Formats: sequence, C-alpha cells, structure tokens
Amino acid sequence: MDRAGSAAQRGAENAFGQYLRAQRQLSQLSLRQLAGLAKVSDAYLSQIERGLHLPSVGIIRSLAESLKISTEDLLAQAAGVSPEGGTVPGTEDAIRDDPRLDEPQKNALLAVYRSMVGEVDA
Repeated sequence: MDRAGSAAQRGAENAFGQYLRAQRQLSQLSLRQLAGLAKVSDAYLSQIERGLHLPSVGIIRSLAESLKISTEDLLAQAAGVSPEGGTVPGTEDAIRDDPRLDEPQKNALLAVYRSMVGEVDA
C-alpha cells in the first residue's frame, strides 16, 4: 500500500475508534466493562479506540450487541460509509444540514466546533 493509502487507512481507523469511544461513553460503560461484554481484552479495545487497529466483522458484531446499537451501523462506520451506501457525513455537514438551526446559529455552532477540534475558521 502506498503512503496515501496508508494515511487514508489510519484516518478511517481513527474515525472508527473515536466513534466507538463516543458510543461507549454514551452507554456509560468503562473500557473494561465494554471489553468484558464484547469478550475482547481491554488492551485490544483500547487499541481500537485509539485507531491502532480496525477490528474484524465478528468483533464489530460483538461490540454492537454489547453497546445495543445496530451491527449494520457500526459496520458502516468501520467502512466509512453510511448504511445507505454514501459516505458518512461529517459533523460540519450535519450542522449545516440541520433544519432546526437558522444561519446565525449554524455559524456560531460551527465556530465553536472548529475551536474545539483545533481548526481555524476559513
């Protein structure tokens, strides 16, 4: 695999790891608790969450069941696609597309989001 492909793979692994961590935290489970439920080691789960490994389909299924979320959605996250087949929208896209927010609210929320993730407003 070339450098660009390798970087893209690391990006996908990081994004999946962040998503998995967020789902675990929303479920109010510690890393050790989720690892026990999913029958994986807590060290391996930590590596997944840190973007060092992308788990197998079987592990993804076990994690989804343990988190009580859709296996298809978790698989889609791991693959970087939405369940409908498109790419997973980013946070900024979701903010821009939210019909409940007016333009000033969207701009304010985008500015706060970018300040939190370390991006400079364009």
